[in-house]
Amino acid sequence: MKTHDPMEYIRGLQQLLISDKKRIAFLFGAGTSLAKKNDKSIFIPAIDVLTKQIENELCKDSSYKKALVEIKQELEEKGKYTVETLLSNIDQKCVVIGKGKLNGLKEENFFELKAEIKRLIKEKMNIHKDFVAENSIHVDFAEWIGRANKKYAIEIFTTNYDYFFELGLEYKKIPYYDGFTGSFCPFFNADSVDKMDFLPSQTKLWKMHGSLGWYYDEKNEKIIRKENNSEDLLIYPTLLKYDESRKQPFIALGDRLTKFLNQADTILITCGYSFGDEHINERILTALKSNLLTHVYVLFFDKNLTEDSPICKIAKLESKISIFSQRHAIIGSQYGVWKLNSEPDKDDLIPVALFFDEDASNSPETEIGKELKGTEVWTGEGELRITDFNFFVSFLQSMMFPDNVILSHSEEGRIK
Repeated sequence: MKTHDPMEYIRGLQQLLISDKKRIAFLFGAGTSLAKKNDKSIFIPAIDVLTKQIENELCKDSSYKKALVEIKQELEEKGKYTVETLLSNIDQKCVVIGKGKLNGLKEENFFELKAEIKRLIKEKMNIHKDFVAENSIHVDFAEWIGRANKKYAIEIFTTNYDYFFELGLEYKKIPYYDGFTGSFCPFFNADSVDKMDFLPSQTKLWKMHGSLGWYYDEKNEKIIRKENNSEDLLIYPTLLKYDESRKQPFIALGDRLTKFLNQADTILITCGYSFGDEHINERILTALKSNLLTHVYVLFFDKNLTEDSPICKIAKLESKISIFSQRHAIIGSQYGVWKLNSEPDKDDLIPVALFFDEDASNSPETEIGKELKGTEVWTGEGELRITDFNFFVSFLQSMMFPDNVILSHSEEGRIK
């Protein structure tokens, strides 16, 4: 099998992140909200766990249980059952149901079910009152942004609805713009999102799937941000053709990603994102086809990434996408295993242990199965650590404080 030297590509990634010539953006998915800096960190469950929790709560109501079982089966047959696809499915049925019934429910029952799902999402995800800065990996990430001193503002795209990135940026007093304008009742300003030179020096935070604080103001027909006490929570990109004012933020933010990638010398780094959103994937692939100077680095947290997995098929067709998983990589459309070309040098500017966990040395065995003393064989193979958001942030911080990186593990596996 082909091999890729992690040291070579980590050095390259470091140079790109240090460079002042590159425009850098991040695309963060649910995996970053699951990351824990230590055992006191608050976190959001993975989407499959969150979906199961909400499903269990809903099924306590017998009037919903039969419908949920049927809808779940419908969605699983299509290959994807999550709380987001559940909401989209309910929305579709609200449009076509009329005065009849579907899955044993009437139109008003579907609206009630949708409202209850949103209430449960808010209840389970709105945990930010327990935020403590020293336990937050997002604060550490924000610190890197504050010290990076880039010519071009860093842009953060995220599919997460929670406030972890906002909390980190605000704790570190880093100005950022998220598309909303105003003070008393901030409203989504699509024109400002469209302009790449709007607030050019400020970090940008684009929430691709909405946020816990986003609501639709029926009276004024606009998206507003306020305390989360409304039922009309906007937290997912529906498949339905909403009126222009409702779908505005999702389209505007998707366009922003496309425009960013269409610029010269741009780098997009994804972490915690599984490439499960076809709308986002399509925008990335379309932009890469038209821009030869853009590259996407995918930090993919998976020990058993196979060559025929959907994400590998994408990278095989597009050489400007490099996938770094825990034990494998696809670089230049070539699938291979991570393997150091030479034993690490203790004087290297990038400590290997910071980003790569080497396998234990192999020991040849005698004919009766006993190890031969002093004959260990170095393999060079191991696991790439920076696919974990915790380790990736440590890698970023090593560029700020290279002399202060201490290589020890917490219970969660984070370098402190």
